[in-house]
Amino acid sequence: MAELQKDFLFVLIKSLTTSEKRQFKLYVNRLGINADAKFLLLFSAMDKMKEYDESIIISKKISTKQQLSNLKAHLYKQILVSLRLNPIHQNYRIQLREQLDFANILYQKGLHKQALKILHKAKQTALDLDEKSIASEIINLEKVIESQFITRSIEGRADELIRQSRDINKQNHYATKLSNLSLKLYSEMLTHGYVKNDEDRARILDIFNAQIKNIKLEKLNFTEKLWYFKAHVWKNQLLQDYKYTLKYAYQWVSLFHKNPDMITSHPVWYIKGNTYLLKILFLYGNIDILEEHFNIFHATVSSPNFSQNENIQSLIFLTHYNTLMNIHFIKGEFFTGTKLIPGIELKMEKFRDKIDEHHFMILYLKIAAMFFGSKKYMESIHYALKVIESKGNVQEDLLFHTRILILMAKYESGNDEDYDDFIKTTLKFTRKMKKPEEFHFESIRFFGSLNNLVSEKQKKAFEEFDRKLEIFSTNVYYRRSLLYIDIHGWVKSKIRNVDVIEIIKEKVKYKRKS
Repeated sequence: MAELQKDFLFVLIKSLTTSEKRQFKLYVNRLGINADAKFLLLFSAMDKMKEYDESIIISKKISTKQQLSNLKAHLYKQILVSLRLNPIHQNYRIQLREQLDFANILYQKGLHKQALKILHKAKQTALDLDEKSIASEIINLEKVIESQFITRSIEGRADELIRQSRDINKQNHYATKLSNLSLKLYSEMLTHGYVKNDEDRARILDIFNAQIKNIKLEKLNFTEKLWYFKAHVWKNQLLQDYKYTLKYAYQWVSLFHKNPDMITSHPVWYIKGNTYLLKILFLYGNIDILEEHFNIFHATVSSPNFSQNENIQSLIFLTHYNTLMNIHFIKGEFFTGTKLIPGIELKMEKFRDKIDEHHFMILYLKIAAMFFGSKKYMESIHYALKVIESKGNVQEDLLFHTRILILMAKYESGNDEDYDDFIKTTLKFTRKMKKPEEFHFESIRFFGSLNNLVSEKQKKAFEEFDRKLEIFSTNVYYRRSLLYIDIHGWVKSKIRNVDVIEIIKEKVKYKRKS
C-alpha cells in the first residue's frame, strides 16, 4: 500500500519495469551525460535498495545531505521525461498535447500557417474524442494566431471559431457542474458513508437537486452524460436506493458499449462503471445476470485493443477478483473460492503501491468470509485480524462487520479463550463510531449473551435475534448493514440446524426463478 514507502522517488524507481529501466539509461546516454553523473549513480543505488535508506546514499558519497533533495528532484524529473517518451505510455491525450506544444513552437517562430494546420487537425481529433478541454485550448491558440496574422485560410474563419468556442464553453459548463457534483457525492460517501436517517437523506438530495436542475440529458455529449450517470450512481448509492443505482450503473456501462471508441479513450471510467454495475448485481443476488455482465467485462478488458498500464491493471484486478469472489459467495462455493486466494495474494503484493488501504481491507474481509464459509475458522480469524489491526483509513462499517465475522468464527470454532474480551473491545469500538446504530448494539448484545447460555437456550437466542434482523431488513437505513456479512443467513442456519450453504442455495434458486 502506498503508505509503506513514503519516498516518492523510491516508489517510482521500484515501479519501473526492466524495459523502462533500460530505456531510462538509453535516454541518459542520448543526452551525452557522463556515465558517472550523480543522478545516474543515485538511480543505481536506489534501484538496488529493498527499502529506502538515505544513509547509504550519503555513505557512498553520491551526494551530501544538503544536495540530496535537489538531486532527487532532478532524477525524478528525468525518469518522468523518459517514461513520457516510452511508446507504452503514449496515449491520445499526450499526443494531442504534444501537437499543441508543436503548434506553439511554430507560432513563436512566426510559422503561422504551419501552426494552424497542426491545430486544425488536432482540434478535429479532440472533438471526435470529446476532449473539450484540450479542444478549448487549441481554439484559444487559433484565435490568438488569427488575430495577429491575416492567414486568409478559410472564409468566415472568425465566425467559425466564435461558434466553436461558444459550443465548447457551454458543454464545459455542464461538464464542470456535473463533475463537481459527482466529486462532492463521492466525498460524502468516503467521509460520512451511507445515509442513516431522514436528515442525512434530505441533505444529500439538497446537494444533488441544486446542481442537477436545468440539465437535460438529451442535450449532453458523451463526457457530460458520463458525469451525469456517475452523479446519479453515487447519489443512489448514498441513499441506498439500489434499484436506481442499478439503473444508472447500467446506463453508465451501456454508454461505453454504444460508443466503443470511448472504451479505449476512457478505460478507467469503463472499469469503474462495471465495478458499480457488478457490485449492485451482487447485492441483488441474481447470479445469471451477474455472470453475463462479468463475462462481457472480462472479454472487453482482455481484448488486444484495451489499454494496459499499471494503474489499469490494478483496477481490473480489483474488479475481476472482487466479482469472482462475489459469484462464489452467491453460489455458496466457499471451498472452490478458497483456491483463488493464493493467486489473489500474489496480485495484491504486485499492486501493493497502487491500491489504497481500504480496497486491500475489503479483499482481506472477503478472504476471511471465504475461509469462514469453508469452515476454516482459524484462517478466517487470521485474515479478519488484518483488517481490524490496519493502521490505514478504513470505513467504520467495514471494521464493525469484520469484528462480527470474528465473533462468528470464534463461536463456530469453540475458540472462546478471549471471547468476552473481544466482545468488550467491540462494544468500545462501537461507542466510538460516528453514528452507531441500533443494529450494531443489538448484534453485540446477541453475541455477548451466547457464551453465557446453555445449548438449549442458545437456540432461543438465535430465534429472538432472527426476529430482530427481520425488522432491521425492512428499514432502508439498516438494510446495507446486513449485506457486508450474511449474518442473517448464518442465524437462520443455526435455527434450522443446517449448513449455511443450504440457506445460500435456496436464495440463489429463488433469484433465478424471479
